Amino acid sequence: MDARTSQPTHQTHQPPARSWRPERCDRVALVLQGGGALGAYQAGVYQALHEAGIEPDWVTGVSIGAINSAIIAGNRPEKRLDALRVFWERITNRKIWHYTPDGDIFRQWRNLTSAWMTSAMGQPGFFTPHQVNPWFSPVGARTATSYYDTTPLKESLRELVDFDLINEKKVRFAVGAVNVLSGNFIYFDNAHDEIEPEHIMASGALPPALPMVRIGTDHFWDGGIVSNTPL
Repeated sequence: MDARTSQPTHQTHQPPARSWRPERCDRVALVLQGGGALGAYQAGVYQALHEAGIEPDWVTGVSIGAINSAIIAGNRPEKRLDALRVFWERITNRKIWHYTPDGDIFRQWRNLTSAWMTSAMGQPGFFTPHQVNPWFSPVGARTATSYYDTTPLKESLRELVDFDLINEKKVRFAVGAVNVLSGNFIYFDNAHDEIEPEHIMASGALPPALPMVRIGTDHFWDGGIVSNTPL
């Protein structure tokens, strides 16, 4: 689905209520922190806000929260839920067990099997293993610093996020990352930066699993290394 041209894939959510804003509140900000699977919860929180007629004026995130933030800010309100649903269904699509018998032991084995498969094969639409294990990569090679390649995430972002819309600045947008060399935390903010997929990927580049991302002459890692909640 192209966020700029395609029609929504699903229409199962409730239509938004009339827009509402708290009294004496000039701006509504949505802050989404890092935390992997917490991102699925964040998508549900946004759905509740949307259905209550509350749309953010400012969205900021770190790590998985940066990805959700980009999908929200990079789509018009009527398309945001569908884009979030496409992303989350895509990265959780792999079915290891088609049927799970009742009981804790079976659920534990299912979860363990799923974790093994993700470690070995990556996550659809998110990351894939490097062809060469980092332990066997030449010193200084890009593949020597991470186990996975995040090219699939870049493709998902280009498909589901309208970066032209983000850079129109109708919604304030910022994501946090950490400079690898200095260790300093930095915000990439559409108030003064031209936001691209690499900014989102940098915010979620958690070592040693995921590779650092080069922006300009610097390299960046996951913002959660320094500050997991982008306040």
